[in-house]
Amino acid sequence: MSAEDKIPLSVAIITKNEAANLPDCLKSVSFAGQVVIVDSGSTDDTVKIASSLGCDVFVEPWRGFGPQKQFAIDQCKNPWILVLDADERIPEDTARAIREVVLSSLTAAQGFSFPRKNYFQGRWIRHAGWWPDRLVRLFRKGKGHMTPAKVHESVEVDGAVAQLAFPIEHHTESSFSQILLKIDHYSTLGAEEAFREGKTACICSGVLRAKLAFLHNYILRCGFLDGRQGLTLAITDSINKFFKYAKLAELNRQATKKQ
Repeated sequence: MSAEDKIPLSVAIITKNEAANLPDCLKSVSFAGQVVIVDSGSTDDTVKIASSLGCDVFVEPWRGFGPQKQFAIDQCKNPWILVLDADERIPEDTARAIREVVLSSLTAAQGFSFPRKNYFQGRWIRHAGWWPDRLVRLFRKGKGHMTPAKVHESVEVDGAVAQLAFPIEHHTESSFSQILLKIDHYSTLGAEEAFREGKTACICSGVLRAKLAFLHNYILRCGFLDGRQGLTLAITDSINKFFKYAKLAELNRQATKKQ
């Protein structure tokens, strides 16, 4: 796509070891006038790929999801900003909708939300809260910012937020080895956040929350309708819940010993 075809939109993406995902992600936003990549120490070809495809690349130490994405937003130069993850894609229909928003002089909203189609092991997951999974991702520069949370971060917009009908596609991690690493990482962040908020837990509460999470997602929210993928996701979420509260209990014990 030529420079004349690009629109005044900046895309903000944070990365670490995303060489497998990044090319397709960047291809899907080739209509954007700027792509900002903030990398937190990749050991694969992530930075090389981003640089070769004309992205503005910044290498920064990890500071948590919210602060890291906010740093990426702060580097954006265009009037509109789209926040994207490296394992997400913008389909053609969605790209056309974004183009209309950015180029229209009649756009009143300060931000826009999208439904998100989550794919796991090749299947579009439609139950257990995975669809429509609507998220605010597009906003005018200066009108949107990330919440400071180090996990479960989101975009907050100062002003009206409108809904777009076209989705973002999310191809979530499908490798079991990588899923286990992700569970370890996210459960640690969740436990640390809960500990800072003064919450307490024990192993028994971790077991109870894991059981409730499985029943909630697989039975009450109809995760069983998503086949083996739905079962796998219900199990992995319950495991994540257990380790989050088990790690919180461990932090509580360590704090008590120091007193």
